[in-house]
Amino acid sequence: MPRATLRLATPHAPAVLGALSPEVGREIPRTRVKLTRDDGDIVLDVEASDLGALRAALNSYLRWIEISEQISNMVGEQDG
Repeated sequence: MPRATLRLATPHAPAVLGALSPEVGREIPRTRVKLTRDDGDIVLDVEASDLGALRAALNSYLRWIEISEQISNMVGEQDG
């Protein structure tokens, strides 16, 4: 099974995790996603049955993380 683990450093980790937690609970076909916080970083772990499913899940989660970051920057919220 293809797998990718990404570690993302951001001052907005709590806000991003809060925004994405409903998505992690949803079933995505052919994938398993885990989103955690470690030493203040976001750790995204995606396991999929094939490369297409892995790519699709990574694209979705990275886009959602980017949008959450942009919103946090706009409102000036920095969680620690």
